[in-house]
Amino acid sequence: MMVKAYLVYLIITIAMTCFVARILFQNSKVFMLDIFRGRAEIAYPTNRLFEIGFYLMNIGAALLCMQTSRILTNQGLLETLSMKIGGFSIYLGIMLFLNLFLFFRGKKVSKQKALGMANK
Repeated sequence: MMVKAYLVYLIITIAMTCFVARILFQNSKVFMLDIFRGRAEIAYPTNRLFEIGFYLMNIGAALLCMQTSRILTNQGLLETLSMKIGGFSIYLGIMLFLNLFLFFRGKKVSKQKALGMANK
């Protein structure tokens, strides 16, 4: 029963991580281009590095949270999986919003620097 729990947990958490990363980093290219003032040769590799870091952090967190106590029944299996996957979903949502915050902050700083250079 434990192996089944681990397999289900890993499949779901890795799939969730991949889904969120794909959506986030497809859409963040616009922010990166804006932050780097249209310089695609810097924006796209930076976006890719952020994406790789996102995968590493979130899959690592999923693996760290995988350990559980002995599961004896199907009910225990469902309850354990719901707690583990629910907790990971909340963590993944926080990471998503943290990344969005960083993108918006980068955009704001880039705009401030551009205004500062225009005033000189």
